[in-house]
This record gives sequence, structure tokens and C-alpha cells, in this order.
Amino acid sequence: RPGGDRIYGVFDHQLPAALKKLPFDRHLSLKNVQKVVTEADGYQPHLIAPEQGYRRLIDGSITYFKGPAEASVDAVHFVLKELVRKSIAETEELKRFPSLQNDIATAANEALERFREESRKTVVRLVEMESSYLTVDFFRKLHAAPEKKPEKNGNPPGPNNDHFHDTSLARIGSNVSAYIAMVSDTLKNTIPKAVVYCQVREAKRSLLTHFYAQVGRKESTPILEVIYWVLLIITSLTASPAAVLVEKERLSAMLDEDPQLMEKRTQIAKRLELYKAARDEIDAVAWK
Repeated sequence: RPGGDRIYGVFDHQLPAALKKLPFDRHLSLKNVQKVVTEADGYQPHLIAPEQGYRRLIDGSITYFKGPAEASVDAVHFVLKELVRKSIAETEELKRFPSLQNDIATAANEALERFREESRKTVVRLVEMESSYLTVDFFRKLHAAPEKKPEKNGNPPGPNNDHFHDTSLARIGSNVSAYIAMVSDTLKNTIPKAVVYCQVREAKRSLLTHFYAQVGRKESTPILEVIYWVLLIITSLTASPAAVLVEKERLSAMLDEDPQLMEKRTQIAKRLELYKAARDEIDAVAWK
């Protein structure tokens, strides 16, 4: 249960904090806005609004969201991995079988890695989708403020007050900043959905499904049934028993007990035989 709180903390604290730290102020500074808009126009200055400049500024800003998105994936992966480690370590039934314990840990971690990779691809797609299609209505609803013409002071017009004077550039930066804030709010809600769908839910549903398919066998025996259901209880899974198909040798190898425990059992068995032999000798003397 503490794992759920930690995952929620990633979504409720770490992700929003990371989004707030993104360097949009630097990217949308007056100097950079002028540079991007000028380069986007090329040799033909824009006639009405610098649309290509807007698009480049938005694309450049949205790219910053990939970092926090991937960091959220990694943070949740770490929590899930730690939960698996603790669960296996605290399960008394598995301590007798170190080989089985190691195989379960390996299978679980391999599954978590697959879930993480799928989650990473999904959250990156979410970010890229925001760049691929912009919300046009957002800009249509913006009230364009009239541009302030540069004052005539007898100086020849320079590049800074020709088409891209400070007021116009500031408005462009402000509009893009408002749009990016809207995108940030959207991703703050959709990234957790993607992470839960690809990682948390899959971990709950099918963490060891592939492992069960490797461990099972066609000819069922009581010990195999017991071990199988113990694994189901340990991981709280609902995998179908019909999915369990595996060779006997594979399971036997995993059921190798701790050598120290095996040695202790052998010693106890030998001691028991000695006790029985002593008892028989005592009984034989008593009857004479």
C-alpha cells in the first residue's frame, strides 16, 4: 500500500514541480522570439501574423515536456521494482527455494522493463501529438492588441523597429506562453493516465504471466499445484491455470533448496537414524 502513495506522489508533486521548472522564460525571451520569428520568415517577411514563427516557438517549447514525462515513467518504475523486491524478500514460502526466488525476481523485473518501455513510448507520443496538431481555436479567441508604432525621432529605421519591435515580439511570446500553459495542464493529466495504464495496471494484471507459462507442466502433481497457487497468492494475480504449460525439469531446477537447508535436513535425518538405532539396541537389551 505505501507503493500506491508513492506513485500518487509522483503524479501529484514530482510531475507538476518538474513542469514548473521548464525553461520557457528563456525560450520565449524577447531576444529568442525575435530570432526564431526572423529565421522562420526567411527572405520573405510575414504579411499579417508570423504563423511559422508561432509554430516553431510552440514546437520548441513542447519538446521540453519530454523530460518530465520520461522522468515520471522512470520514477513509477522504481517504485514498482522496489515493491517486487520487498514482496519477494518478505515471502517466507520462497526462502526455502533460492533458485525459484531468483527466477521470479528476474521474470518480474524483465516484465517491469517491458512495461516501462511501452509507457515511455506512450508518453512521448502524447507530447509529440501536441506538436503535430495545434488547437487553432485558442489563437482565434485571442484578442490581438494593436501594435505600437515606433516613435519618429529622426533616426533611420533599424531591424528592431522595422517589423519586429518590442511590443509585437512581447505579444507573440505572451500568446505562445499562454498556449504552452494550456498544453502543460493537459499533459499533467494525461501523462499519469498513460503511466498507470502501461505500467501500474499491467503490473497488477500480468506481471508474471509469461513466467507461469514457463514454469507449468502438462502433468499436474500436488506439489506443482501448491507452488502455482502460492505464486498466484503472492502476486495477487488472476492468471488462468490453463495458461500454465512447462517441462518438469525446468521446475525441478528452480525448486533446488538452499544448500545449507538441505545439509541441515540430511544431518537431522542421520541423527534420527542414530536415535532409532539406539532405541532398538536399548529395547533389545531390555528384553533379554
